[in-house]
Parts: sequence; structure tokens; C-alpha cells
Amino acid sequence: MKRLRRLLLLVALVALYRALTRQRVTAAPTVVDAPAADPRADELRARLAESRTLVDERDEFERGETTVDAAEPAGSPDDRRRVVHERGRAVADEMRGGGDSS
Repeated sequence: MKRLRRLLLLVALVALYRALTRQRVTAAPTVVDAPAADPRADELRARLAESRTLVDERDEFERGETTVDAAEPAGSPDDRRRVVHERGRAVADEMRGGGDSS
């Protein structure tokens, strides 16, 4: 008998919990007329259209450029380093007073 009472109490508590936490059903939402046109929306549409043309122009410009994978390799790092050092030495010699002193 005690078990039956506990079971009924548990069922009652669960039912009470569900009743308190359940979402209330309300009347179906009514259809609202569309609000008047917002002038800020027209401004935003104009700005978006302008940005789209800028994106198109940028894409067209970038199509004319050589992509990284299509560019010719610049050579080995050692070759590039040697060329840079030669240029630097030539500029330093020129700054010191002209050409070779040998």
C-alpha cells in the first residue's frame, strides 16, 4: 500500500511539474500589415548595389594580374641572396666615394 501511495505521489508531482512548465497555447498570431517603407532601407540597398559594382571591378582587375602559381620562380634563395648582397655592396661602395679603389 505504501508503494502505491509513493507511486501516486510521484505521478502527481510529475503532472504538476509538467502543468507548470508547459507552454501556454495562445490564439493564432494575426497577420500584421507591412510597415511603411523605411528610408534607411533604401539607403542600405543603394550602398549594397554600389559595393557590388566595386567588387565586380576588383575581380576584373585581379583577373589581369599574374597569380602566384602562374608566376615564374625567382630562383633559389642562395641566388637571390647573392644578387641582393651584390647590389648592397655596389651601393655601399658608391656611397664611400666612387668605384673600386684597387
